[in-house]
Amino acid sequence: MATKRRTILALAFFGSFLTVGLPYWQIQYSQVSLPHAVWGLPLIVVVVLAALPRLMSAAGFWRTTLVVGASVPAAVFARVVYDTLSDPTSHNLWPFEIVLAAGPGFAAAFAGAISGKLLAWATIPAGRRDSRPDQ
Repeated sequence: MATKRRTILALAFFGSFLTVGLPYWQIQYSQVSLPHAVWGLPLIVVVVLAALPRLMSAAGFWRTTLVVGASVPAAVFARVVYDTLSDPTSHNLWPFEIVLAAGPGFAAAFAGAISGKLLAWATIPAGRRDSRPDQ
């Protein structure tokens, strides 16, 4: 059961990472404006991907929120690393970039974890609600 939970959380993380990262990485550095650069459809996908571990494996609320929420600042950090390899002076305020991306990422994951818990609660028959492990 724990292996299934970890696998689903890892897939949700990498799915969110790529969903946020691919459009973000296409924006020219001079045009990037955080947190606006990560808003929109990618964050909706983060909400959905945060709900899935709660539905499919009963992954814990905070674990899901932290793992899936970390995918958004991780995508921003991946760009920081890539850009600084070619120009070390390009991201001299990178900690602020991470913090500005973390807010929307964790908020979306929080909303997804709540909605996943509510959906799981609504779909489980009343007699089995107490038997489902929730960590």
